[in-house]
Amino acid sequence: MTVIPHNPADVFPPYRAYAHATEVRGDARMLFVSGLNGYEADGKTLPESFEAQADLIWRHLRSILASAGMDTDDLVSLRTYLADPADDEANVRMRVKHLGTHQVSLTVVCCRLLDPRWKLEMEAVAATGR
Repeated sequence: MTVIPHNPADVFPPYRAYAHATEVRGDARMLFVSGLNGYEADGKTLPESFEAQADLIWRHLRSILASAGMDTDDLVSLRTYLADPADDEANVRMRVKHLGTHQVSLTVVCCRLLDPRWKLEMEAVAATGR
């Protein structure tokens, strides 16, 4: 399986930890991860800060990926829903912290979330040839 980021020169420069498009070629297993929120494993405890919720979401995402024999290098797409656009820079820092130089297709939407305590929700697509 080959994963190819597409960032054509005639489109605006890609953001950090971002690709305009991600192509998956060859035989691949794909994993579609539902929207994750920042609850602790008990499903009741929710930290107040954006950073704490985001770290939990990334921890949950890593656990789900591992359950499928994957890791963050297998991510090809992320969609993040932010409750407050003021958290965008913190969201970028979290993404870079967890992805490093790995580029994924990405969309960030600012909207009202189901629970007013949620700072963000994130869904993902991963693909691997393993």
